[in-house]
Amino acid sequence: MRKKKHRQEDIELNVTAMLDMALQLLTFFILTFRSAPVEGQMLLRMPLPQPVAGVRSGETAGHDVQHRNPLAELNTLVISAVASDTGNLRQLAVGESTMSNSLSALDNKLGNLLGDDGSAFDQVIIQVDSRLRYESLMQVIDVCTRQKLPSGERLTKLSLVEGA
Repeated sequence: MRKKKHRQEDIELNVTAMLDMALQLLTFFILTFRSAPVEGQMLLRMPLPQPVAGVRSGETAGHDVQHRNPLAELNTLVISAVASDTGNLRQLAVGESTMSNSLSALDNKLGNLLGDDGSAFDQVIIQVDSRLRYESLMQVIDVCTRQKLPSGERLTKLSLVEGA
């Protein structure tokens, strides 16, 4: 007796059903994922401020060794950002003058101080309260980087330090 040879038919895979199942699994894992609390926290280590002293034209830095008051040529404006108990911005201070937490008031104050032709400021140091939320800090930084100096250039020298 002869064995019948079965003609092999091409096997078709139902790709639609497999894709549907893969997307359902992907959706399930995305919707049920909960990150660990440690993953949501981040500790930022800000670089230390580096004050820049003014140098007279034609001289190199450190040329005048007889100069007894190097702080006289530092053109730094200090802004303090104080946080509330919830981490939001509670108060701002520009130099020695305090103001509310209004970013528009900070924008006006910096515009007047940095945009004045007689202004000696060309850099800003922001003293940040350690409890201040990152979002609030970024709003203060945005206000600072929008400022223009009397030369028409934008303020680019910006440093952050941790304050009280």
